[in-house]
Amino acid sequence: MKSSDNAIKLAAEAVAKGKLVAFPTDTVYGVGASIRLVDAVLRLYRAKSRPRDKAIPVLIAHASELPSVAVDVPPEALRLSERFWPGPLTIVLRKSPAVPPEVTAGQETVAVRVPDHEVALELLRLAGPMAVTSANISGAAPPLTAEGVVSQLCERIDLVLDGGRCPGGTPSTIVDLSGDEPSILRSGPISPEKIFRVFHK
Repeated sequence: MKSSDNAIKLAAEAVAKGKLVAFPTDTVYGVGASIRLVDAVLRLYRAKSRPRDKAIPVLIAHASELPSVAVDVPPEALRLSERFWPGPLTIVLRKSPAVPPEVTAGQETVAVRVPDHEVALELLRLAGPMAVTSANISGAAPPLTAEGVVSQLCERIDLVLDGGRCPGGTPSTIVDLSGDEPSILRSGPISPEKIFRVFHK
């Protein structure tokens, strides 16, 4: 469906019913399921042929939702979220019991991000936190268009929100704040220097 207020509302209703929905983000198209519905999360793994030992990131609409998916959120996480969200920063934190182990591949941590794309943000506002990964078969190129999603995941997912072409680009920087010391797990658009500058303000 072409993205519109009504289409996003229908997509959110589909997510609440356990459906898999693809939508544009600030990098590539993602496909996601409600973190509240384990069966939908398991179906997401199957749809992508994704290994079950590979955790799925969680997308939220605003930093204020962090307590719903993470515990013991350190002040550094809040400072980073104020500076870089919405945007290409993923923060790894200790997961809340509300996040099923199926989302995190049994790990006690969860990777969280707020994407910088209005369609994605409106869907997340309506649907709540979602387990979201790129809308491709694992190992294939992540799609930048709705047509690219359909070419890979046709009949494996339920709905595609067409928000036009995504910009692509470098995947998000990943910062791990789940341990005693912060660490950069993946370099990305936000440099380590910018990250640690926020820590030392």
